[in-house]
This record gives sequence, C-alpha cells and structure tokens, in this order.
Amino acid sequence: MKPDQRFTSLDKAFWAHVRSISEELGYTDRKTKEIRIPNHADLALALKQLSLSADHLTNKDGSPSAFALRLHAYFAYRAEILNKQVRPLLMNAGEAEALFQKVRRELRSTTTITMNKQKGKKKKPAFLTSIVNMLIDAKRNNLPCNLDPRQLTSATRKGLPVRTLARRVDGAFPSVINPVALWEIKE
Repeated sequence: MKPDQRFTSLDKAFWAHVRSISEELGYTDRKTKEIRIPNHADLALALKQLSLSADHLTNKDGSPSAFALRLHAYFAYRAEILNKQVRPLLMNAGEAEALFQKVRRELRSTTTITMNKQKGKKKKPAFLTSIVNMLIDAKRNNLPCNLDPRQLTSATRKGLPVRTLARRVDGAFPSVINPVALWEIKE
C-alpha cells in the first residue's frame, strides 16, 4: 500500500494531535465497530477534555481551520483504509489457528512456539507471531536468529550502546545487539 501524499510530510505536532485525539475519543465507534471519524466538534472536545487548547481548530468566523480540516481528512482516510481495505483481510481466531496448524505441518517445524499472554483456558499459541517465526526459521539456512528475544534491542558504536529500544520485539536477525532486521507482530 502506498502512503497518501497529503499526509507524508506533516510535522510532529500534527501526529501528536492524531494520537492524543484518538486516545481520548477512542479509535473505534463501539456501536458500528468501525474506525471512528471525529467531526470538528469531536476534535475540539477531545483537546478540551485533555485540558489542551482547541482555539487553533476554529477560524474567527466559526468555521474549521485548515489544520482541523487536515486532521479530519486524515481521520477519514485512515477509517476508509482500515474499514474497507484492511478489515476484510483480517482473520478470526479459528482461521488463524487453522493457518498456524497448516504451516506447522507443512514446514514440519520444530521452532519453539510463542505463546500469547493469556492465562488458563485462553492461553494458546500466538498464531501470527509463531507463523512468522516458523517461516523465518525455515529460510534462515542455519544463520543465527533470535526468534524470541526477551531483552531490549540496542545499536552500538565502538562497543557502547547508542540507541536502545524501549520495547521488546518478537524477533531479531541475527540478534538484539546491532540487528539487521527486527519484527514485532500485532495480533
């Protein structure tokens, strides 16, 4: 999927608005279960509820500012893509488990299966993460690869860490120290 050029060179303040508003209002409409498209009043309400100024969202004549219109356009674009293009491609738990079993059987994988973070009856394999790990394992030709890192990833210079990620990832090639590739799977 190619990015929409209207939104590729926007500054950090724009994306801070997107994240703050999305977090405050919620990403989805609970009634329709679709991605939310906040209107002008919703945008202002979210900022006010966060004790932030919403003055910049409205022109002196009461109409939405160019910034507010751009925010709304982004939210509408995001909703269109996720609701119409992405959602139909998603699997439910049964479909994910069936694909996991098929890949495991076809690859005859002995890779350690990553488990979800649930407990009791809900504890199962993390299907997509495990599928990705099995596919990588099948193609790595005995090259070193960490398919289940349980530590933070660091880039180093002259043996000293210069960047360390704040989150753990699902896999690193060849390792979490100076990786060539990283992956984090959202299920």
